[in-house]
Amino acid sequence: MNLDEIIQGCIKNSLAHQKALYTLYEKNLFNLSLKYCSNSQEAEDNLHDAFIEIFANIKKYKGNGSFEGWMKKIAINKAISKFKSSLLNKPLDSLIYPVFDEDIEIDTEGLSLDFLLQIIQELPSQYRLVFNLYELDDYSHKEIAESLSITVGTSKSNLHKAKIILKNKIIESQAKKYKNGI
Repeated sequence: MNLDEIIQGCIKNSLAHQKALYTLYEKNLFNLSLKYCSNSQEAEDNLHDAFIEIFANIKKYKGNGSFEGWMKKIAINKAISKFKSSLLNKPLDSLIYPVFDEDIEIDTEGLSLDFLLQIIQELPSQYRLVFNLYELDDYSHKEIAESLSITVGTSKSNLHKAKIILKNKIIESQAKKYKNGI
């Protein structure tokens, strides 16, 4: 089956076509969800909810732009909606994160993708969402502000604070490696 056949089958609520679509995009959408969620379970829930919405609204896909891009937008919007409805959406301005010496160089070659994903997931929720939307999915601060119901200034501030936290965690990790002689 090609993608057009799968989409047409999904429009007709064919379980076989829905399974084919799920199998085809499960890994990509799970990895995308993982960027926006704090752990694997949350990402699984987001993936599940995204596919429910994809199947419910597949008739609305008109072929404008990539189908995968359309599905990714749904998965991202699901994660944002969950964030907005959670109690975690609290002002973060009271959190203070020390900044290590700005001149410290970071050895990015020694950083694994798993480590980077882990420290991004450890960010406070709003910082994680802003960081991912801006740095990884090319949203503008205006788009982020509208999506998260915050100001453009708050979006910029959250991105800056997220970068400080990530830099600190990388520096701490590298200091531990150096201390342990790795």
